[in-house]
Amino acid sequence: MIRILKFVILTFGIVLAGWIGTHAVNYKLDKLKEARNHASPITAQVRQNQLECLARNIYHEAGYEPFEGKVAVAQVTLNRVASGNFPSDVCKVVYQKNIVYEKVLCQFSWYCDQASLKKPMNGPVYYESMEVAKKVLLEGFRLSSVKEALYYHADYVNPKWGKQPIAKIGHHIFYK
Repeated sequence: MIRILKFVILTFGIVLAGWIGTHAVNYKLDKLKEARNHASPITAQVRQNQLECLARNIYHEAGYEPFEGKVAVAQVTLNRVASGNFPSDVCKVVYQKNIVYEKVLCQFSWYCDQASLKKPMNGPVYYESMEVAKKVLLEGFRLSSVKEALYYHADYVNPKWGKQPIAKIGHHIFYK
């Protein structure tokens, strides 16, 4: 009788352990599948391309501006990416062109200037632009004054946009 009772208890224990183990493995697999589904599609190569596009834009648009001016230009670029009104990729925002009345207009004027398509000439200024790009793109560094800015222009031009100005940093005026 005791042998039968031991056998039943042992069998029940083995079945229970198997059931618990199966559920634990399935739970873990479900969590891994969920994590894989939410994983970023951004590879190291894509991120490097984004950094280079952003750094080049900072270099040409605000290379000789103070640190805050460089950050603000980078932030406008990323604000556009996030806005839904511009392409959802950093490089596509930087190199975006529009055709208005049969004239090609670049979102960032330096891109339409063929001379500026060459590699940046001033190494230290480009290095600083790359450092700002890393801080803004990878570390999430932001300026609260241009949190909603999608546009800017140099302070020596007046495009008469009719947009609401929100900040002036260096030689740029930023708009919502």
